[in-house]
Amino acid sequence: MENPIYIALSRQDALRRQMDVTANNVANLNTPGYKQQRMMFVEFLTPAGSGPGQQSKPLSMVKDMAVLRNLEDGPVSRTDNPLDVALDGRGYFVVETVDGPRYTRAGRFQLDPDRRLVDVNGLPVLDDGDRPIQIPQGAADIRIAGDGSISTEQGPLGRIKVVNFEREQFMTELGGGLYTTEEPEVAAEGTKLVQGAIEGSNVQGIVEMTQMTEVLRQYQSNQRLIEAEHERQRNAIGRLTRVG
Repeated sequence: MENPIYIALSRQDALRRQMDVTANNVANLNTPGYKQQRMMFVEFLTPAGSGPGQQSKPLSMVKDMAVLRNLEDGPVSRTDNPLDVALDGRGYFVVETVDGPRYTRAGRFQLDPDRRLVDVNGLPVLDDGDRPIQIPQGAADIRIAGDGSISTEQGPLGRIKVVNFEREQFMTELGGGLYTTEEPEVAAEGTKLVQGAIEGSNVQGIVEMTQMTEVLRQYQSNQRLIEAEHERQRNAIGRLTRVG
């Protein structure tokens, strides 16, 4: 008798998760390099009860399977800050952590006290030899070419490492614009670096607000169904009691 309620509750739980993901998109509307996320839902079947009067067909429930990222580039904005770098195309910068390399598209770089090029989390940006990029003392004119080559008036310093992955959706978001993955690195072909610019979030605010409204309406509709089913069961039990 409770089967319709179980089905509606499974849908409500999925909608709650979907609202969390949409709210996170809105919160990162202005986060450099952030990628819009969406839930992927699947149907899964669970055995129905086998008692007298119960249906034998399995119940169709809703399950949130995974979070998918929209991998399209975000809008590029000029900042004229020589340490800001945007990626035009697919790929990720590589930064060094105590737990190994991590990946990011947030190219708002700066210099730490040791004059290493670091990201907003203070993590060293690596070159194509997996070494931190060191800016010489006194160097003022930092130049970054489209292929990632970095130099100053004192000479070349190396090339900023940019990598990609065949299965980007398998990357795990860590927060702070960082990702990790067990997937092997591959060359980021056709990707150019744009100095003095930042890639913005590819989240569209109006789309996300519309999505939040739609999710809320679906949640309320499921709640009304649950309440109606509960009232039907209560009335049925009341009638059976009077008959008995």
